[in-house]
Amino acid sequence: MVSTLDGAAQHDGRSQPISTAADMRIFGTLRALADVVVVGAETVRREGYRPARARADFAAMREAAGQAPAPAIAVVTASLDLDFSLPLFTSPLVPTLILTGASAAPDRVAAAEKAGARVLAAGDGIGVDPARAVQALAGLGHTRLLTEGGPRLLGQLVAAGVLDELCLTVSPMLTAGDAQRIAGGPAVTVPQRLGLVSMLEEDGFLFTRYARS
Repeated sequence: MVSTLDGAAQHDGRSQPISTAADMRIFGTLRALADVVVVGAETVRREGYRPARARADFAAMREAAGQAPAPAIAVVTASLDLDFSLPLFTSPLVPTLILTGASAAPDRVAAAEKAGARVLAAGDGIGVDPARAVQALAGLGHTRLLTEGGPRLLGQLVAAGVLDELCLTVSPMLTAGDAQRIAGGPAVTVPQRLGLVSMLEEDGFLFTRYARS
């Protein structure tokens, strides 16, 4: 995730304006190491998500680890209100996954599957339980999960206690306004504390990695 000095995770609804080239290099590296990229439906719609691509620099490492050539994209959605004609669904290198509830609308599930996506039930109702989503992905052999947001999804993972580490870029920008923070939703009962694992700097941007003890 990326955040400005005054806590904004987006500008004009997108994270790109507060990012930088080094941040995108880290973003690409994290993707190249992941089994699956988990993302909320609203972020897919806003950011125009495309399938992850295979990267030659990581091909041998992924093959040795038994990973697919590129990570799958797993979209978390209760409504399945998605455009299934987009390349994310029609032409991914690895089939896109849909995480939804067991009571999701059958016609939307059918539309997703017709487009080539694999639908996984990770909740009893129409919503998704974060812990069950992690379990469902692990059942497919996906144990290295990269969550790219948005803030609502990240907040749900924090509240469910399933976030193991956070890679946060601190952008030396001020935006004011009412943009979301990197995590939203209800507050946890007791604030969670993470340990600082590493910190790098380039051109005023701080690239941090925190992990649970």
